[in-house]
Amino acid sequence: MEEYKTVETESSDSFIEKKSKFIGYVKPVKTPDEAVEFINTIKSKHWDATHNVYAYVLRENNVQRYSDDGEPSGTAGVPVLDVILKEGVTDVCVVATRYFGGTLLGAGGLVRAYSHTSKIALEAGKIITMAECSVFETAVDYSFYDKLVKLLEELNCNVINTEYADNVKVTLSVKANLSEYLAEQLTDLSNGRYSLKFLNRIFDKV
Repeated sequence: MEEYKTVETESSDSFIEKKSKFIGYVKPVKTPDEAVEFINTIKSKHWDATHNVYAYVLRENNVQRYSDDGEPSGTAGVPVLDVILKEGVTDVCVVATRYFGGTLLGAGGLVRAYSHTSKIALEAGKIITMAECSVFETAVDYSFYDKLVKLLEELNCNVINTEYADNVKVTLSVKANLSEYLAEQLTDLSNGRYSLKFLNRIFDKV
């Protein structure tokens, strides 16, 4: 079963190093266009920054891109990219903005600063694991609903939607390798009254 790590949400964090301010921005992205759009948004926001360094990694076609944006070659974009790769994160874009504070950091100092910027950005975005999941729908009586909720919690299912009408209709996702077991447990627990209707496959947080 395929799994991958990414960040949950767009976020940012910052720190000061020898009077230079570093701001790390992160966003989950799926395509080069999405990554470039995010980079340009940050560049527009920080048009007066000394540097807007970036790196992004995408699952599709295993794309890896980075830019030093005027910093000495290998001291900015590569460290940002290295942290992304070491964390094993993909479908993600990190932009590291620097406002120069008047003190030169040297090559080693720049590498450490940009690595730290990338790391705090990823931490702010919350690294999560996405796995291939099956999406199902089931409708149960109100009297059985609590048992269903407990079963879904035990198998770490994600409830996508719940509709309350004559009965309770639940749309859920479960890791693909647990879908058969979930179906069996629901049938056993309800003495054959309820079953799962398969809808599709997605990648979802687990």
